[in-house]
Amino acid sequence: MRPLRVQGSWLSETRAFTDDRGEFHELYSGPGLSGALGYEPGVAQVNRSVSRRGVLRGVHFAQMPPSQAKYVTCLSGAVLDVVVDVRVGSPTYRAWEAVRLDDPHHSLYIEAGLGHAFMALTDDAVVVYLTSRAYTPGREHGVHPLDPGLGIVWPDDVRPVLSEKDRTAPTLAEAERRGLLPVYDDCVAFHRTLRGQTAA
Repeated sequence: MRPLRVQGSWLSETRAFTDDRGEFHELYSGPGLSGALGYEPGVAQVNRSVSRRGVLRGVHFAQMPPSQAKYVTCLSGAVLDVVVDVRVGSPTYRAWEAVRLDDPHHSLYIEAGLGHAFMALTDDAVVVYLTSRAYTPGREHGVHPLDPGLGIVWPDDVRPVLSEKDRTAPTLAEAERRGLLPVYDDCVAFHRTLRGQTAA
């Protein structure tokens, strides 16, 4: 697990075993991830999305607590996966980091409280993500992925295709004014609780 610039996000490299029959690949290891995080993130739901080139999903996040951590893997094709710090008061607030995912041996872990988005760089880009909590519509929020205040650099040779929900999402500043964003201190307290439960 390699920590990324945005506090609370990591790039994970998983192992594959090959022989003359083919390949066996361990996509996710709960104990391995728990060892890096200091707590058991848990898996409540597994989602799969298929996107054509240019489809841009996000920036999505859930209310804290408990929000929703994500473990994201691109099984086929390629995506530009982006983690965004939407936690008010965080040392890395407004920061973002982009990682190209085009190999199922690499995954991105995004801690609860952070924002997540990705753009499909190829047709039929297949993304699977494990979430620590089930989807709860009333607690799900978003920030516009093309918000100039965030300044995420998306590929300039790909025309973004957004859902109606993402196209009408507020800017980060608007979401902050409306009290929609997670608060960094709440996130720290929540993860401290998880670590305490693991140690007990």
